[in-house]
Amino acid sequence: MPVLVLLCAAFVVGVEQTIQWKYGTIGALGLLLLSVGIKAKSPVISSAGAVILALLATGPAVSS
Repeated sequence: MPVLVLLCAAFVVGVEQTIQWKYGTIGALGLLLLSVGIKAKSPVISSAGAVILALLATGPAVSS
């Protein structure tokens, strides 16, 4: 069981670092809001995080 927890934690840290590398601090903030909203079962907070991530992901496609 502890190995599974370690693997999940490593995966989460890897995803967070990749988002921060690609989208910067705002991407990390969006991911944080999304994960906190899901943990707190708050649709407003998780939706705000999802919107931030969606805007960052589609930003280059919209501007070209």
